[in-house]
Amino acid sequence: MRRRELIAGLAGVAASPFAVNAQQPAMPVIGFLSGRSQDEASADTAAFHQGLNEMGYVEGRNVGLHYRWAEGRNELLPDLAADLVRRQVAVLAAVGGNNSALAAKRATAIIPIVFTSSADPVLVGLVASLSHPGGNVTGVSWFDAELGPKQLRLLSELVPNVMVVLLMVNPQSPEVAAQRETAQQAAQALGWQLHVLTASSVSEIESAFAEAKRHGANALMVSSDPFLHSRRAQIVALTAQHGIATISSGREWVTAGGLISYGNSIRDAYRRAGLQTGRLLRGVKPTDLPIDRSTRFELAINLTTATALGLTVPDKLLVVADEVIE
Repeated sequence: MRRRELIAGLAGVAASPFAVNAQQPAMPVIGFLSGRSQDEASADTAAFHQGLNEMGYVEGRNVGLHYRWAEGRNELLPDLAADLVRRQVAVLAAVGGNNSALAAKRATAIIPIVFTSSADPVLVGLVASLSHPGGNVTGVSWFDAELGPKQLRLLSELVPNVMVVLLMVNPQSPEVAAQRETAQQAAQALGWQLHVLTASSVSEIESAFAEAKRHGANALMVSSDPFLHSRRAQIVALTAQHGIATISSGREWVTAGGLISYGNSIRDAYRRAGLQTGRLLRGVKPTDLPIDRSTRFELAINLTTATALGLTVPDKLLVVADEVIE
């Protein structure tokens, strides 16, 4: 009798809605940590979703996302990363600057991390090697510092009689040393003097341009950095005020009124990060995912800005440009 009662009881438990719910796997949640603002990163975030979708994951249908935005304030990243770790997300996507990835790595050695990085991830301490990342970290990188020589050569084709070129960096960025070194070598090859301007706040940007005026420079290269990117409207306005031709790595600078941009397609990198995240959700281990090198580059030119600076854009640049703003 007891045996029949036990079997009946087990059958009742199996039939209860609570038991059915308990057997259903919970929807995985991705922690999305960005050093940028939500509005600024909207197009790139959409590209991340595109990569997820290609791997079969759609937000709200079979995967959830918790978003955390530092809005250019690197000091907020450690707490934001720790909050996502406390929520036990399945994967932590650390994007919008190398400091996001570093904060995520310090916050957890267990949860898989996917980063987007404009630096050498080995050099900044994110992974052991590109082919065998090790630990719980993998991602997408495009080695932005390597673009310095190409960017300065493009400036040399646009701006005549350059004697002094400026490099603006955020001193809080982990790849500052590499950016300075490659830019210095490239400037010397062109016979130019290079002066480095540092800025990690709005007031420091203003001070940097006062220093630029003292150097008498007419060309500026802005390094890839979330804070500087978020202040591009301010920087572009100051370059126009001082008659300085500017090159940067993101097409958004040209849209905002900058002269020229050449760099990696950030949207392509975010899409690749979405693909990597989807692979981790499928059970692939970070150690088995080599660092993905994003190799799609974009050239954009603002003809209106060129005219305002009294510059003529060579036809050979217009022909190869991905975007020309008139």
